[in-house]
Amino acid sequence: MSDVNTISKQAQDQKRRDAQKAKVNEAVAKADIERGLLLVITGNGKGKSTAGFGNITRALGHYQQVAVVQFVKGNLACGERNLLSRLGVPFHTMNTGFSWDSKDPSNDKLAAQQAWAQAKLWLADPHYDVILLDELTYMITWGFIELDDVLNTLANRPTEMSVIITGRAAHRDLKDLADTVSEVRPEKHAFQQGLKARIGIDW
Repeated sequence: MSDVNTISKQAQDQKRRDAQKAKVNEAVAKADIERGLLLVITGNGKGKSTAGFGNITRALGHYQQVAVVQFVKGNLACGERNLLSRLGVPFHTMNTGFSWDSKDPSNDKLAAQQAWAQAKLWLADPHYDVILLDELTYMITWGFIELDDVLNTLANRPTEMSVIITGRAAHRDLKDLADTVSEVRPEKHAFQQGLKARIGIDW
């Protein structure tokens, strides 16, 4: 490629970058509403809880007040909980494990309602900046907690509070209420290849 062609291509690339930057700057300028956000991270792919804990860690890095409710995996080893608990992050864990391990659905429902009761206390407390409701979606799907109660509590939380909800099959009304919805799609998973879960990667 000649020097002239190289310069021309560089100029075209720069023009595209400038146009993209202008679009982003325009969108940023229009975003003038200041309040807490509701994020829903759903889908069948791996990484929903990981993303939620990433947000909690980010907020903690900015010295914000955070809290976590775990609705499914509370009785299992959890590297994020090990670390964040040592840093003073309050946790409430449901401690009943996966649904297919359960031998007492009525006890699971009671545990879910107790976890939700704690979540509601934190969701009403303006002391907190960011709250993670990890795998809350399952509690709604299984009928352990009422959808309307969840929607009403989220809608009436303190204005500056952000909430992150993770789990598969998020209800459409929950997604409608959310400010940001991310769908994690499975494309390939080590488990399907016979590879065992790894500490530090899967928990």
